[in-house]
Amino acid sequence: MGEKVVAGTFDLSDRHVYRKKLRECLRGLERLLEEQRFDRPKNLMGMEIELNLAGPDGLPRMLNAQVLERIASRDFQTELGMFNLEVNIAPHRMGGRVLDQLAEELRTGLNYAHRKANELNAGIVMIGILPTLGRADLVSANLSDVDRYALLNDQIVAARGEHFALDIEGVERLTCTSSSIAPEAACTSVQLHLQVTPGRFADVWNAAQAVAAAQVAVGANAPFLFGRELWRESRPPLFLQSTDTRPPELQVQGVRPRTWFGERWITGPYDLFEENLRYFPALLPLMEQEDPLGVIDAGGVPQLGELVLHNGTVYRWNRPVYGIADGVPHLRVENRVLPAGPTVTDVIANAAFYYGLVRALAEEARPVWSRLPFEAAEQNFDAACRHGIEARLKWPRRGRLGGIAEVPAVQLVRDELLPLAAVGLDAWGVEPADRDLYLGMIEERCRRRVNGASWQTATYHRALERGLDREAALAATTRRYGELMHAGEPVHTWPVGLREPAVPLG
Repeated sequence: MGEKVVAGTFDLSDRHVYRKKLRECLRGLERLLEEQRFDRPKNLMGMEIELNLAGPDGLPRMLNAQVLERIASRDFQTELGMFNLEVNIAPHRMGGRVLDQLAEELRTGLNYAHRKANELNAGIVMIGILPTLGRADLVSANLSDVDRYALLNDQIVAARGEHFALDIEGVERLTCTSSSIAPEAACTSVQLHLQVTPGRFADVWNAAQAVAAAQVAVGANAPFLFGRELWRESRPPLFLQSTDTRPPELQVQGVRPRTWFGERWITGPYDLFEENLRYFPALLPLMEQEDPLGVIDAGGVPQLGELVLHNGTVYRWNRPVYGIADGVPHLRVENRVLPAGPTVTDVIANAAFYYGLVRALAEEARPVWSRLPFEAAEQNFDAACRHGIEARLKWPRRGRLGGIAEVPAVQLVRDELLPLAAVGLDAWGVEPADRDLYLGMIEERCRRRVNGASWQTATYHRALERGLDREAALAATTRRYGELMHAGEPVHTWPVGLREPAVPLG
């Protein structure tokens, strides 16, 4: 989002002019859809993973600029916090041994980045929220030194008009305030992209929304923040509250937050882009010189820069993306619900589950979203974030009786969703060996009721039982997590607890 943003200020007329330009861009998108100008199916998927930098002590290291300089690869970029990096995997065609290929590429890239970070007494930790982050780490001074982050922070803070209030009640309760969006940097995710045609977009997006809760239930990996044990996947409430431009009065009125699940099933991609304009004022009213409608009239393909930038400041968990490749426009669904980690193998297993399941559900004759109320899908997402692998989810009953039943997430995944995901991967042409290996890991997590969040919390409590104080237990858990992450065996095989007797600090 906003790769070419430069710092500046906006006068009173900027947003008015920008709103008009956004409407022109939206009309341009509508015309491209009407004229069927979008790319034909290519079965392309892509992946981005946000990472943390931590030292041998398990504490965050504010070194991303120095580490990136040593990595010297365009595949790695800055992220919001100085302790964050992002790795981008080039688009791949779904099919064959693509899952193993992705795993090998990721391992190679992350091992290289880890070695380079080691030169600065730091290392890569792939985790939803680094357990050792403290409030003093998440301040505006530790935002990456990039103009677009500074400008985004300034505009969200100005729109909010007061400190951000964090109030998350889970196993324990966290309440605090922040004068910047820096707490958002704690959230490190895996983003899964799928290029789709306009005609298929609604089915894929609806399917992705329907299964978001199941993804989180089996993949949760962020149970700690600021020394408190919160939700099993604490990223969504943290992300919502740390980017919330609404003061309490607007929240009470029902004004929509910029981080949201959505409120309805859709019929086409235009629905989402139009909602983003209708509900959310511009944060970064930066104008391009392009006349989008003029470009279309001349037979060209518009960049729709204002629409793309605005779309990047509305944080849907399944986000619509407009892009251009080789001079041809395309659309993608960007799935943002998963935390990073625990291992490369686990990340690929999560991806296999998602891509297979979305393909199968999108092609069902009687789609799940015609039988599942949208409100139930949203409630499922909340339940999965709170309870992780122990969540109970609402899902349409099979058979003539119909209706909605509430079932344990592990039962739903093992009995119904994993077989669907296998069918979907077969439809993509993925090799059975890859299909069975990676979906088998999801099945084992369900059988053992283990994911990254359950391992973290169990190991943390073992450390407390051995006499460590809270801070030392979180640091020891983080160090052990890092060891097992780099060893690479999937999380369902990790032994709970610390490797060796720990000595309390001090």
